[in-house]
Amino acid sequence: MIEVMSAIIEKKFGDREMFLDKNKKEFTQMITFLVSDMEAVLKREIQNLGYEISQGDNGKVTFFGDAAAIARANIFLRTTERILLKIDSFRATSFDDLFEAVKAIPWADYIPEDGKFWVTKANSVSSKLFSPSDIQKIVKKAMVEKLKQTYHADWFEETGKHKYRQ
Repeated sequence: MIEVMSAIIEKKFGDREMFLDKNKKEFTQMITFLVSDMEAVLKREIQNLGYEISQGDNGKVTFFGDAAAIARANIFLRTTERILLKIDSFRATSFDDLFEAVKAIPWADYIPEDGKFWVTKANSVSSKLFSPSDIQKIVKKAMVEKLKQTYHADWFEETGKHKYRQ
């Protein structure tokens, strides 16, 4: 199972909504990665914040929360390495499957036309796709291809000059 996650927590690019509108009370899955073998402690911290845990395994705990949960989890969870938003999940048994599934994600909802982004980490747990560096390259290429297609561009320039408006 491939899980696509993002550390982007900005709510808006210009007039376009990003992940969650704090007034709509929408919920999304967030994934936390453990600093060490402290899964029970992390689960208790998440539950104490009032969030529902959906899964816990392989050094990560997944829970549901609203827009406020992103900030609260980042502030109050002490036993996690980082908190990411789950964007998608799919099964990929080959690198071609991985490319096509990642390309199918609406990346323009998260990344502006000149957005600068990188794939910093790839994990492979009990998978046929065992090369993290190859996974990173394929994911990045699929994201760029999707963004080029969406923005009707031959070249996807990652200047990162886009200004966020509140």
